[in-house]
Amino acid sequence: MNARDEILRRIRTAVGSSGGPEEPVPREYARSRPLADGLFAERVADYRAVVHWAAPGELGALVAACLERRGARRVCVPADLPREWLAEASGVEFVPDSPPLPTVELDAVDGVVTGCAVAIAETGTIVLDGGAGQGRRALTLVPDYHLCVVRADQIAGTVPEALARLDPRRPLTFVSGPSATSDIELNRVEGVHGPRNLEVVITH
Repeated sequence: MNARDEILRRIRTAVGSSGGPEEPVPREYARSRPLADGLFAERVADYRAVVHWAAPGELGALVAACLERRGARRVCVPADLPREWLAEASGVEFVPDSPPLPTVELDAVDGVVTGCAVAIAETGTIVLDGGAGQGRRALTLVPDYHLCVVRADQIAGTVPEALARLDPRRPLTFVSGPSATSDIELNRVEGVHGPRNLEVVITH
């Protein structure tokens, strides 16, 4: 018997003689909760993101207004982004990321518009998985401005509920507000690991 086996034997002996419960300890937790109206918007705003609501039929106009306020004139988009989202943004050049743009070109655009896979109300998190209307990961990490459209039916109440909707084999990116970090003196620095400016449009 080597040293490893002897250590494991002692652990098993100690655990077996501890008098603990024979039945497994239940570790159940709430997988879903009633979705409070506006909770996702409230939590996203807590992260210093700008949040908008688009009534049915107003999404195109709201996207256009967001880009105009931002002064965005050249914006990258996933190749399969719904065209109606962009139809009312006059004076904006939309650059499809197909074929994939080099990083230097992504860094030069004024921003990016995408959808998402899931959003989490409890944490104010947007989840991207590279699916329809989202593009590859670099598309939402390199540009300094990200405008993300979230459908109301994509909002899950809790993290477990959101995870149940996702495919773990896909490249998942969890976004909770604009990119930010702090140094050892707790000085906040934004835009290090992703966009400095995040706007979210919630629509039905």
